[in-house]
Amino acid sequence: MPTTASNTESATLIERMGLKPGHATIVGLQWGDEGKGKVVDMLAAEFDAVARYNGGANAGHTVVVGDEKYALHLMPSGILYPGKVNVLGNGVVIDPEQLVKEITGLRERGLTIDPATLFISSRAHVVLPYHKTQDRLQEAAYTMPNALDQVVEGIGTTGRGIGPCYADKALRSTAVRMADLADLESLRHQLHRIVPIKNATLKALCEYTGETHEPINADALLDWIKPLADILVPHLADTAGLLHKVGDEDKRILFEGANATLLDIDHGTYPYVTSSNCSSLGAHTGTGVPGHAVGNVIGIVKAYQTRVGGGPMPTELNDATGDRIREVGREFGTTTGRPRRCGWIDLVALRYTARVSGATAVCVMLLDVLADLPELKLCTGYRVDGKAYDGYPATSEELAKVEPVYETLPGFAGPVDGCKSIAELPESARAYLDFIADYLGVPVVLASVGPKRDQSAVR
Repeated sequence: MPTTASNTESATLIERMGLKPGHATIVGLQWGDEGKGKVVDMLAAEFDAVARYNGGANAGHTVVVGDEKYALHLMPSGILYPGKVNVLGNGVVIDPEQLVKEITGLRERGLTIDPATLFISSRAHVVLPYHKTQDRLQEAAYTMPNALDQVVEGIGTTGRGIGPCYADKALRSTAVRMADLADLESLRHQLHRIVPIKNATLKALCEYTGETHEPINADALLDWIKPLADILVPHLADTAGLLHKVGDEDKRILFEGANATLLDIDHGTYPYVTSSNCSSLGAHTGTGVPGHAVGNVIGIVKAYQTRVGGGPMPTELNDATGDRIREVGREFGTTTGRPRRCGWIDLVALRYTARVSGATAVCVMLLDVLADLPELKLCTGYRVDGKAYDGYPATSEELAKVEPVYETLPGFAGPVDGCKSIAELPESARAYLDFIADYLGVPVVLASVGPKRDQSAVR
C-alpha cells in the first residue's frame, strides 16, 4: 500500500517507492548516463550489499554526498556507505590500473576499502593495456574509406579496451581473468602465449591504418601487473557464493548495472552498443544470482534523452533547445568528458526497454533541467515514409529512417529542487510524469530535482 503523507517522514525509501520485499536491480532504460548512481546511492542505505554486474571503466557514476562529489567508474556506489558488502561480479571487466586508482583516491578521502567491504569476482576478466591499443586501432580501421569509397562513422567507443576484452573472453585462449593474478608465475607463461598473438594483431592493424605501436613485451607487462595484483588479489572471492549467502541470511542485494538497455549487446541499437548485457537480464549472468530471486527492477530514465558516440537518435535536437538542455543538465561524459547529444524523451524506445528489462518501477532523473521551458515534447510513435511504424527497429539503419511523432505538453516553472514528494511538484510537471507512467504502464516512483541525495521527489 502506498505510504500516506502522514507517515512519509517515518517510512523508509523502499516503502515510499513501493518496492517488494527482497532484492532489486537498478538499470538504465536509455543510452546510459541516466543518473543510476544517484538512485543506487540513495537506496544503498537500505540494502545490505551492492553488486555491479557488467561493463568496465567505460562507465561512470557521479554521486553527490553533501558537498562531496564522487566520480566512480568501476567501484560499486555502495562503497560510499560504511559496512556495506560491495561486489564486482563476474560479468564486469576489470581495468586493474583504474580500479587501484579509484581505491587509492577513495581511501585518501577517508573511506574504508578493505577485503571485508570490497569483493572482486575471481571469474571477472582483466582489461590489459593492449586491449586499449586494439580498441583505438580498430575504431580507426573501421572509419577508413573502403573499396566502395564509403566513409562511415565510428562505433563511438571510449577507447577503454572494453570490447576487445569481452572479445577475448569469448575467444578464451587469449583471455586473462582476475584469478590469474593470484599466480604470477602461471600468468607469466600465459602471457608468453598470448602476447605474440596480440602483437601480430596490432601489427596488422597498424599496417592497415598507417599508425605505429611498439610491440608488447610479456615480461614488462607482468612487471606492470605485479604491484596492481598485490593490491587487488586480497579482494578476490567467489562472489556468486557470497551473494547467495547474503540472500540465504534474508539480507537484501542491490544489483547495479552500468551503461543501459539501448546499449545492450543483444537488445540495444546494434552495432552502436557496448560489449556486455547491460539490461537487467545481465544481472543474472553477471553475478550468478538467478532471475527469480530479484523481485524489483527499477528503470532509470532521464526526463529527456541523451546519447554519446555514433548511431541514430530520432528525437535529437540540433538547435538552441538541445544546447540549453546540454548546458543546464551538464551533459558531458563522466568518463570521457565528451558532450552528449540531447533531445526530447523517446517513449517508444522506453516502452521497448522497460519490457526487455522487466521494469517494475521507474525513476525520472534530471526533471529540474526541463524547468522553464515553454513546452515539453514526448515521442509517442514512429513513422516511416508517412506510415506508422510498429515496434522498435532491430537495426540502426531502420532506426535512422524513422520520424518521431510527438505529443506536446505545457512546460512548468522552476525551481523545483525543494520538492520532497511528487505531490509537491507543479501541476504541469506531475502531468508530464503521469504521461510517462501511463504510456509505459509502469509507475513513476521518484523524480530527481537536483544532484544531491535529498533533492528527490518521491511518490
